[in-house]
Amino acid sequence: MNVQRLAFLWILYGTLFAQKTSAQNNDCIYQKNIRSVKLHAYADQLSYPILKLNSTDRIELHFDDLDADVKYYSYTFVLCNADWTTAPMSQFDYMRGFANVRINTYRNASIALTRYTHYSAILPDKNTFPTRSGNYLLKVFTNGDTSKTVFTKRFLVVDMKAGIAATVLQPFNTAFAKTHQKIQFSINVQSIKPTNVFQQIKVVILQNFRWDQSIKNIQPTFIRQNILEYNTENESLFPAQKEWRWLNLTSLRLQTDRIEKGDYTNKGQTLFVKPDGDRNGLRYMYYRDANGFCQYSTIEPVNPYWQGDYATVWFRYLPSNKQPFKEQDVYLYGELTNYELTEAHKLNYNAETGFYENKQMLKQGFYDYIYLLKDKKTGTIASEFTEGNWFETENNYTILVYYRPLGGRADELIAISLINSIANRPSMENRLL
Repeated sequence: MNVQRLAFLWILYGTLFAQKTSAQNNDCIYQKNIRSVKLHAYADQLSYPILKLNSTDRIELHFDDLDADVKYYSYTFVLCNADWTTAPMSQFDYMRGFANVRINTYRNASIALTRYTHYSAILPDKNTFPTRSGNYLLKVFTNGDTSKTVFTKRFLVVDMKAGIAATVLQPFNTAFAKTHQKIQFSINVQSIKPTNVFQQIKVVILQNFRWDQSIKNIQPTFIRQNILEYNTENESLFPAQKEWRWLNLTSLRLQTDRIEKGDYTNKGQTLFVKPDGDRNGLRYMYYRDANGFCQYSTIEPVNPYWQGDYATVWFRYLPSNKQPFKEQDVYLYGELTNYELTEAHKLNYNAETGFYENKQMLKQGFYDYIYLLKDKKTGTIASEFTEGNWFETENNYTILVYYRPLGGRADELIAISLINSIANRPSMENRLL
């Protein structure tokens, strides 16, 4: 009986462990009192958090707690595979130092009408750092209990063992030539010499660091000794979109031309953004954007992190003929929504005004955003109708190369390449300066 019970418990444990490791880890905010979460490279808000293994690289974490009190926040790291499933490894196998680190740096908002407490940290801590390359999930939790997760953020640790040569091209296929961008690249794996390229090497391509639209499971077109060539015509295509819409909230009193009106009280402020329409039929126009990122800043000489104020901001989207979509929901999207498609970010149709409406509580800063349509039946998302696609659009692309050693239990991140869609076009290069 004891043997049977032990066998049952072992099978149950294995089933639960398999379910836990098969779940995909995402950027997610679980508590409504948490706002303005940013994880980025040190001193650069408009960057993605990437660390080189065994280097002095650092990343910054910032977030606000609108409860305006002091809580016991801590963080830890979780190693993930290329598909963001949890790697079946102990933290001792990929971390050195303490498993949980308390966040001790915080400031109470001093001059803002909205009361909040700002928390920050520089990662990795000198007493805790990753020892393996790969995808990592930063988990922030309360009271030393990892089950009380407040939010999660992704970051990358790379050990450069391979080289990447890449460029962005206009597709040859006339069906995509005016609306899509093609990524052509090669990978030099001389230093690792994989035994089975098709099983050990995984490639992921991101457009503007959007994981929801990533391209993966691409196989090399040609293999020349230790050079893997990826030159498929249809597998590495991205809809080019347009430049992101923008909203300047660096001052809540001095309204920019994107603000229609504002309501001000001694407790806070409410701003109404001018209604947005679909841009599918509009001609392409270049202007500098942040490719979906937001940047917390003010035009006043104050610290934007703990002195910047908040405002309730109303976004309105005007559908054609003021008629609602029958099969799709409309979502606000960008770093201002943490790249999440939740009820809090869905626009609701107002039959009286003919607008889709949504309100967000945003901190002073500069924001990029777009509108996405999500099919109610299939769940597929697209911006073709709301934004349109033009090949000329400036986009950032990231190529990630993962390697699984024979007998390895996790995917290693062995190469990263960051390329820009207009960097190699002579008539466009000066726009990046």
